[in-house]
Amino acid sequence: MKIVSWNVAGFRACLKKGFPAFFQEIDADIFCLQEVKATSDQYDFHPKEYFEYLYPAERKGYSGTLIFSKVEPITTTYGIGCKKFDSEGRSITLEFPAFYLVNLYVPNVKRSLERMDERMEWEVKVQKYLKKLDKKKSVVVCGDFNVAHTPMDIKNAKQNVGNAGFTEEEREKFTELLNCGFIDVYRYYHPDIKDAYTWWSYMKGVRERNIGWRIDYFLVSVRFINHIVDSIIYSEVYGSDHCPVGILIQTEREKKL
Repeated sequence: MKIVSWNVAGFRACLKKGFPAFFQEIDADIFCLQEVKATSDQYDFHPKEYFEYLYPAERKGYSGTLIFSKVEPITTTYGIGCKKFDSEGRSITLEFPAFYLVNLYVPNVKRSLERMDERMEWEVKVQKYLKKLDKKKSVVVCGDFNVAHTPMDIKNAKQNVGNAGFTEEEREKFTELLNCGFIDVYRYYHPDIKDAYTWWSYMKGVRERNIGWRIDYFLVSVRFINHIVDSIIYSEVYGSDHCPVGILIQTEREKKL
């Protein structure tokens, strides 16, 4: 099974920048999208072979998550049970026989760090939510986490210490989440690879020079890591200021979904 995650920075815009071609070429079993910024009537991309699950923000043109899945889930859950964040459409959970799949769009603290308190509240609530799921069955979490975890995950670490996305608070919360029983799949498979990024500023020449951040992740329950075959960053794919990331899974029914 192949799962792909991508912050599309506006689905309608990304559709005009090559998304359909990538979607067809990569042929993933499940696509998880973040920052969709649209309702279903605002885009004309509804592939018949996929079940579609959209969670738009109440505020028009903002946030939102979307999943396309070839396999129909057992259950579907929108949100994490907190109105403040659920109104922004930041999470969709699909339950399959072997695991829960959680698509997350983590709040950005903003350049001035004005949303740090809310971000810390989110971190506590989403950690509690994921731990609750993990007690029932394995969890696969993907999305834009809006944090570069270690200096290896950002081009100019020293210059960015304390900046949004690389603050001590955000990084510590990511570490806490891993310590709850989750693994950063890309780092598990590629512990020493540097300059592997998933987001670049729109400033001229930044992406071409690979001055980036790795802020898009797949995390899995520790007990599920042996089902992961590989983790991929599709850095050559444009269409957003983020690039897609993916994992390959082999379960008991496949190995049983």
